[in-house]
Formats: sequence, C-alpha cells, structure tokens
Amino acid sequence: MILPGSYTAALFLLILGMLGWGMWANLFKAAGGKWRFELFYFDFAVGVLLAAVLIGLTAGSLGFDGFGFRDDLQLAGKRQDLWAFAGGAVFNLGNMLLLGAVSVTGLAMAFPAGMGCALIVAALWNYAVNPGVGIGFVLGGAAVVAAAVVFAILGWKTLSLAKIKAQTEATPGRVRKPKSIFKAVLLSLAGGVMLGSFGPLVQLAGAGENGLGPYSMGFIFALGVVFSTFVFNLFFMNLPVQGKVIEIGEYFRTRLPRHGLGVTGGIVWYIGLIAGLIRTRAEGAARVGPAVGYALEQGGIVVAALCGLFLWKEYQGADLAARVRLGLMFALLVAGIGVITAGVAVAR
Repeated sequence: MILPGSYTAALFLLILGMLGWGMWANLFKAAGGKWRFELFYFDFAVGVLLAAVLIGLTAGSLGFDGFGFRDDLQLAGKRQDLWAFAGGAVFNLGNMLLLGAVSVTGLAMAFPAGMGCALIVAALWNYAVNPGVGIGFVLGGAAVVAAAVVFAILGWKTLSLAKIKAQTEATPGRVRKPKSIFKAVLLSLAGGVMLGSFGPLVQLAGAGENGLGPYSMGFIFALGVVFSTFVFNLFFMNLPVQGKVIEIGEYFRTRLPRHGLGVTGGIVWYIGLIAGLIRTRAEGAARVGPAVGYALEQGGIVVAALCGLFLWKEYQGADLAARVRLGLMFALLVAGIGVITAGVAVAR
C-alpha cells in the first residue's frame, strides 16, 4: 500500500483532508434548494462506497512492501472491523444531522455551530483517552470554541430577523415567518455531538497487532456510512427536517446531473477521510508534528464557513450587527483551535 514517504507528502495529505472535509457540502448547495438533503444523501453514500473501493484497489494495493488492501482486510480482527463499522455509522448520523442544518440555514452557520460542538466533544474525548493533554488547554479551548458557536448562532439570527423585517416593510400586511433558527441550532449541535464521538471508535479499530490499516479502515468505515444511510434516511424522509414527507419515487424522477453532484460529494468527502487516515501512518522524518496536524485537521470548519460566506454569499445584505457577530465567530473559532492545539503540542 502507498504511504507517505516524506514530510511534504504527509503535509499535502493533511491539506487535502482539510479541503475534502471542508468543501464536500458545496456539492449539496450546488444541487439547488429544491433537491432535498435526504435524496442527496443516497447519492452521497454511493460516492463514498465507489471511492472507498477504487482507492483501496489502487493506492491501497500498490507499493513495494507486498502488503496490500485485501491482505489487511483478511488479517484484521473482527472486533476491529466492528469498531470501524460502528464509527462510520456514528459519524454518518452526525453528518446527516449537520447537512439537515445546512439545508435550513447554510454553511456559514451550520458548520461553525455543528463542527464547533464536535471540536469540543472530540477534545474532551481526546483528554479522556490521552490524559497527557493539559486539562487547562482543553477546557480553555473548549470555552473559546463554545463562544464562537454562540456568535455563529447570534449572527445568523440577526441576519434572519433583519431580512424578515425588510420583506415585511416591502409588502405590508403579509406576515413573514422566520426559518426555524431553533431547529437549525438543535440539528447542528446534535450532529456535532455525534461527529465528535466517532474518534475513539476509529482508534480502537486501528489498535493492536491485528488493527486495521488506513485503506482497510477507510473501506469498513465507508461501509458503516453506506449501510446506516438507508436506516437513518427512513426516519429523515418520514419525519422531515423541513417540508413534506418524501416518497422514494422522487429520487428516481430527478435529473441525472443532480445525482452526479451527490456522488461527487461523497467522493470528495471520502478523499478527505482517507487522506487523514493515510497521513497518520507516516513514520520518522515524514511525520507531521501533532500540533500542525491537529490545526490543519480542524481547518475544514473554517474552510466550510468561508465557502458559505464568499462562494454562496449567505450573509449578503447583512447589517453591521450581523457582520460583527460573524467576525467574532471566526476570530474565536481560530483562537479556540489554537488553544487546543497548544495543549496537543505540550502533551507531546
């Protein structure tokens, strides 16, 4: 299997992972507001499985060590397989909840709120599993990120209320109902808790002499994502986040380009996943320091928020109050990641 043989290669994988995890949701936005996230997610799951198989049979089976993707799958323990599959299912529920929040509000609010919550939960899990990390840095960073989450929510609320006021003044007599901010916040935070909790399962899947390698772990993780999609989507389609109940026939009546966007989204996401898994197997001089690695891994949150802000212009027309809250959110998010990163550096 191909593993990074230099520091530059490992750093490239880190950046690729950050971009993959930060940009995949743009494919959902590109599909248009009428394409429900529940239907998009079926194609997303197909893309994830397709990428996992192709990358496993190519990059996971090449190299000079004679030990490939299929060998790793055969030698891995059944318990490790189960941990990786469970990690994929836990992650997937969180990811679906997060995408539901994106469908209600947008990237600029849902990702900082949801992934900020995930960052806090993951940091606490990391301290529980690796107590060498300074508790002061963990709690301090978590508090700063929590403040960033609050300002992300307040900024979107301010923008939504300002838009409603302007629309009401433009058409007197018509009552404008705001998008459910509470629903979006609840979806984001619930998704964040799940997204922050799959890390220990992945660590267990790779632990021990019969632990999974990066390509086999990515494949089993992807299977967890794919199979859980069909379970969770039954609930999301019959108890929708917004709109009416969806019939499965709606999926087959859509245009092919929209299906292509969903599949591409799954491929982009999986590239982000597998790049991160491969990077952790770099050895010696090829290893990237834990502080740099952690900071870049979390950079996907900022990338997604910036896409919502500049690519999709989700804050277009925002007043000064909303812009101030948005600026504070970005500043606190970066500062919080920095504080937790410092804790990781001290621990190592």
